[in-house]
Amino acid sequence: MDREKIETAVRLIFEAVGEDPSREGLRATPRRVADMYEEILAGLGRDPRPLLATTFEEHHKEMVILRDIPLYSLCEHHMLPFHGFAHIGYIPRGRIVGLSKLARLTDLLSKRFQVQERLTSEIADALIDGLAPVGCGVVLEAEHLCMAMRGIQRPGARMITSAMRGSFRENSATRAEFLAIIRHHTRGE
Repeated sequence: MDREKIETAVRLIFEAVGEDPSREGLRATPRRVADMYEEILAGLGRDPRPLLATTFEEHHKEMVILRDIPLYSLCEHHMLPFHGFAHIGYIPRGRIVGLSKLARLTDLLSKRFQVQERLTSEIADALIDGLAPVGCGVVLEAEHLCMAMRGIQRPGARMITSAMRGSFRENSATRAEFLAIIRHHTRGE
């Protein structure tokens, strides 16, 4: 990441909107913004496959679900955050992965310029590539600040996207079970 270019760009934005980048409250902001981008875009160019490389032999043939995984990403259209929760389920084919890896996968793929639709598919595709499960399902629900604080200004509206692969797509009963479980118990209800 070219921190110097980011800092220069932030100073230029301040000047373009009529602010003084040398005033006390803004002087260190270009450095802080560069720090922020380095952190929130840490997934750029990183391959998610190594996260799923360590698996464990387990002949569990039922659904495994991790829900309410917090996610934070940056909308590529307005460079504003969107945030919410990911719900991930899969049916193992002889191998399972540590649950923290599902959260790490969500985090890694979220830390880049994104649209929610692509992020949902990327998580599902990484699971298929990395675990070769019988099937998997991913549902993301998120509030987009580009819609909440600008434009139409509808805070609280959540976008929901899903990606189903393998048996989750092909078998309506499997899909329904996954959706019922994540719907029934969300965030302390």
